[in-house]
Amino acid sequence: MSMRIKILFTLALACSLATSGLAADARKVNILHIHADDHRADGLHALGTELLQTPNLDTLVQRGMTFTHCYTMGSTMGAVCLPSRTMMLTGKSWLRIPGRGATNVNAATTLPKVLSAAGYETFHVGKSGNEFAAGIQAFDTNIVMDDRGVDQRRGSSERHADAAIQFLTERKKDKPFYIYLAPPVPHDPRVAAPEFHKLYAAKDAPLPLAFLPLHPFDNGEMTVRDEGLAPWPRKPEDTKQQLADYYACVTGLDHHVGRIFDQLKAAGEWGNTIVIFTGDNGLSLGEHGLFGKQNLYEFGGMHVPCVIAGPGISKGKSEALIYLMDLFPTFCDLGSAKIPEGVEGKSIAPILTGKETKVRDLLYTGYRDCQRAVRDDRWKLIRYPLVSMTQLFDLKKDPHELINLAEKPENAMKVAEMTALLKKEMNRYADQTPLIVNNRKPAAWTPPTRTATPAKRPKIKPEP
Repeated sequence: MSMRIKILFTLALACSLATSGLAADARKVNILHIHADDHRADGLHALGTELLQTPNLDTLVQRGMTFTHCYTMGSTMGAVCLPSRTMMLTGKSWLRIPGRGATNVNAATTLPKVLSAAGYETFHVGKSGNEFAAGIQAFDTNIVMDDRGVDQRRGSSERHADAAIQFLTERKKDKPFYIYLAPPVPHDPRVAAPEFHKLYAAKDAPLPLAFLPLHPFDNGEMTVRDEGLAPWPRKPEDTKQQLADYYACVTGLDHHVGRIFDQLKAAGEWGNTIVIFTGDNGLSLGEHGLFGKQNLYEFGGMHVPCVIAGPGISKGKSEALIYLMDLFPTFCDLGSAKIPEGVEGKSIAPILTGKETKVRDLLYTGYRDCQRAVRDDRWKLIRYPLVSMTQLFDLKKDPHELINLAEKPENAMKVAEMTALLKKEMNRYADQTPLIVNNRKPAAWTPPTRTATPAKRPKIKPEP
């Protein structure tokens, strides 16, 4: 971030604080980051899902900036959340981050330590698994909750909010805070309190525009755990039920996030707090015959929500192409912290202050060795090396990726152009995966002979 932009942001923040009744020389801004698990990019009412009831998180959309093209870069494993969260807390790309169980991590370069060095009190409460262990252990306070049991998962949003509220109530208030709130919802098992499930009947949930009974070819990860949550071929009734349960979890999360907002207001901190809402990865819920996050579709695994609101933040929407790892240098700029060497993310603070409209022209994503994609502000190409399949989509005309233009001879030049851009981005991020393999697999795919194990909806006991 240039010194000019930093000065402009500081002035904008000071003006905003003065308007809200706080002194222009008030302490550093607080940072509250709500990071949901498996949260789709359209997973709020204000982000386009009309059936969803999310009044609290919708207020962030109304008063802040929504980034419609935010992504996690990629994953080397089915648990996309682990590399995603590691990228965010290190600011590094997916093939340069520490591996699972890495012990040689320099904690001083993790986001919580960097903000702590800048004078912040750092607090994390989140799920127990598939997190960047060294990163969350670097927080001043780190509360990890085990939500593996169904009964525990049912109340996870409430318990995580309780912990955050307790922190806000008991802290000394002599420092600004950085809260990383990371509950394990709306990840399956999709269980919420009865009052939230009652809001959504499966029959009322509209099927996705890109719904298919089966994916048309082998994408390299067809029978991973997430894809086994519904039988093959996909049935409308199964899909609608999963959507209804997903919505119940999101609404439950929204309700308890609202309690945190109320506490901030009661404590007089609301006007000095920047709130960020994101997801670690997206999720397909019937699109293209898929139910997991192990794909590169827009309504799939790498596309996530990103909404930022608070003092000094411009209002509106941004179509800038950004990654979750961009939050690392952005938080550093918000908190006047020094960005460590090796951070690959790009600060989006210039966009937040209305001084810039983008930080990159291209965005690339990948999954294991079987899927690679690149997109610009209009075109997107997905390459499946193991089966030698290519998809080309015009996202301006076809945002749900219904028509594969790569199959038409007249688009050969565009396919070549996008493939060259993909190779360029892969080289930028040290990705040596071949886009053409010698022993390709058949592209045709049929479901396994075994029957998938549908996600069972547990019997939900009424509240005592």
